[in-house]
Order: sequence, then C-alpha cells, then structure tokens
Amino acid sequence: MDQRRFCTSARVVVVAGKGGVGKTTVTAALAVLAARLGLRVLVVEVEGKSGLASAFGVPDLTYREIDLAPGVRGRTLTPDEALVDWLEGNGFGRIARRLGTTGLLDVIATAVPGMKDILVLGKVKSIEMGGTFDLILVDAPAAGHALSFLTSPLGLLDAVAVGPIRHQAADVVALLSDPTRCQVLLVTAPEETPVREATETAFALEDRVGVSLMPVVVNGLYPEVGAPDADATPAAIAADATLIDLPLSVAEVEDLAAATAFRRSRRAVQRAQAERLAAALPLAQLHLPFIFDADIGRPQIEVLATALGAAIDALDDPGAP
Repeated sequence: MDQRRFCTSARVVVVAGKGGVGKTTVTAALAVLAARLGLRVLVVEVEGKSGLASAFGVPDLTYREIDLAPGVRGRTLTPDEALVDWLEGNGFGRIARRLGTTGLLDVIATAVPGMKDILVLGKVKSIEMGGTFDLILVDAPAAGHALSFLTSPLGLLDAVAVGPIRHQAADVVALLSDPTRCQVLLVTAPEETPVREATETAFALEDRVGVSLMPVVVNGLYPEVGAPDADATPAAIAADATLIDLPLSVAEVEDLAAATAFRRSRRAVQRAQAERLAAALPLAQLHLPFIFDADIGRPQIEVLATALGAAIDALDDPGAP
C-alpha cells in the first residue's frame, strides 16, 4: 500500500492498545512517517504524561501546541480546559472564566457520565473541522479506558434528549462513524494477554461504536538471528569464530549458543501469537521490530518510522507476513 494513502485514509487516527505494548511509541513513529510524506501532523495526548514528550526530547506537553519534530506538533487535551473552550464557544464565556477560578470544573464535567470524554473528543472534532492539520493522531488511554472513551458519545445520545450537550455528542458520533474522518489503529505486542485484549477491543469497537479499524500493529517482534535453519550449536559457533579469527573461550561459545536458542524460542512464540491474532482478527498486520535500546528517543522513533513505512509498503504484497 502507498504510504501516503495509508496516512491520509482518515483525518483522525485514534491509537489504542493495552498499557505497555508501545502505543505511544507507535503514535510517535506514525507522526514522523506522515511528516516525512509532507503531511501536517498534530499529536494529541489525552491522559496526562504518556511519554510523547520524552520520546521527542521536548518539555511536557500542555494545552498549547508546541513543535515536536519537523512537520509534527503536539499538545495535551484535558477535560477542564476543553470544558472552558466549549462554554466559551457556546456563549458562556463569562461563566467559563469564573469556573476556571472556582474549582467547579471537575464537578460540572463529572455531572453527566461520559462528559469528560465527550469534552475531549469534541475538542478533537473541532480541531479536525478546522482543517489546519492533515492528520490528527490521538494517543488514546489504555485499551480498557479507550473503549469507554470512544463509547461515551453514544451513551450521552441515549441519556440527553436535547440541548448543546446532545448536539456535541451527535457531532462526535458522526466523526467516529465516518471512516474518511476517523479510524482506530490498534497496537498490540506478540504475547498472549495483549493479543487477547486487542481482539476483544477490536470487536467491541466495531460492535458498540461502529468505528473503522486500520491494520493492527504488532509491536516488538524479535529479528531473526541469522538464517532460520543455520546451525547454532556450540560446535558450529566455535567453528565460525575460528573462520573469522575471533578468539572465544568455551564459556563465551556456550553463552552465545544459549542466547541464540533463547532468541529463536522467543521469536517462535511471537510468530505463534501473531498467527493466533490473524486467526482471531481478520485485519492486516503491521510488524514492528523490538528496540533493544534502554530508552526510546528521537533516533529510535526514526528507526521505527522507517520500519512502519516498510510494513505499510508490504501490505499489498501477498508474500508479506
């Protein structure tokens, strides 16, 4: 698939996944990839400090946009600040300013179930309709909260009959249900629990929200260690070391053999989980490599952006994994 077509298939992409699977890292990589293609990208953080700022090497994100990388801007969206925007946009500017100094914003935002989520999603909708950005990436809450985050608008439509809150909920539902405007990119790790949760989340999103799903990202796959059928016994490793004049002790040879066996066993487990996901969830997969560095920063994000682009290129290749 053409990378630009992938990155422009929807103006808003909600990136969701179980905590710890690399959801924020994938969000950053997709942002960098889209910016490389000349798109204007906004990354939105909706649940406090998600690691986006540290990944790009910038201060913590705030409600005001800042530059994260060439072509990429970022901000955080909080219900309190979104409520002030919403009140001001609906002719309640004086009330909004007073509430901002009285501490009653949280009381109002929690008065109606799902109100906080609808405020944040409503702000995303407002940004999308503004047309400033070609792609808005929403780093969603972890999978469990992500589901309630995206189902809140439907709940408000059922609970509120008339008025500006219902109008806001209807606008957000229209955004979520239009695949040209919004899609969800699920991220998982090639492990049993994340795969199960990704599958459950995918079906719940389609059944309860009606949102379109993009190919699922399987993050953190170990690379092959040499040819899959290469001999990695201690004797073979010692022979290879002799051929290249690399002196190794017996202990070092045994450690290399054990490490190779471990990597191969982990990769076999990961492949099995990716196949299990494919059998349970009829979505294409984008495979990203495991990053062995201690910290994820801009260099690692660039590497993952390149890998993501290659995985997208391979989507239409029938021989691709």
